[in-house]
Amino acid sequence: MKENLHYYSKTQGDLESNPQEYIFNFKNNTFKFHTDSGVFSKDYIDYGTFAMLKAFIPNDIDLPILDMGAGYGPIGIVVSKLYNKKTVMCEINERAYNLILKNISENNANSIAYHSDLFEKLDNDMKFSSIITNPPIRAGKDIVFKIYEGSYERLAKNGELWVVIQKKQGAPSSKEKLTSLFGNCEIITRDKGYYILKSVKTND
Repeated sequence: MKENLHYYSKTQGDLESNPQEYIFNFKNNTFKFHTDSGVFSKDYIDYGTFAMLKAFIPNDIDLPILDMGAGYGPIGIVVSKLYNKKTVMCEINERAYNLILKNISENNANSIAYHSDLFEKLDNDMKFSSIITNPPIRAGKDIVFKIYEGSYERLAKNGELWVVIQKKQGAPSSKEKLTSLFGNCEIITRDKGYYILKSVKTND
């Protein structure tokens, strides 16, 4: 039986590679992204990611920003270049991870990447000023909530978790979970059915 592969699978098996690239112009910057079959939103940046990039504002904490479930790297790379911040990206899909490395080089970003199942490859003491995620909804609520829980552990005091999620794909339940974890969850914006949620870690 052929393995059922998804963009959040660790490998893409014998799925034929079909490399392509596109240009993304944003806030007076031009980015070039290499993509391939078997990765999320391979033809162009997805609207959820675009909504996040429009809404996100980094805080003043002098620590890296983490992009969890980074795909081929658009959030982490754009944020790094726009705000002169170091970004760290974690991605389980091996093909997407290799594209991140290519895209970091292509865009000369101050970023590093890990081929990692959620937080597993990060050092235990690694903390972040902000964590951004466009979570893999199709992987199921348990995985999405593990991202939220792991983010709480990885954020510095006053660090922020930013989440983009469609209302129809679970924004209300995500808001409830985040409020339970952090004691707060703000809807930063609603954009064509996408919610940008932000929670702040107010204690150590």
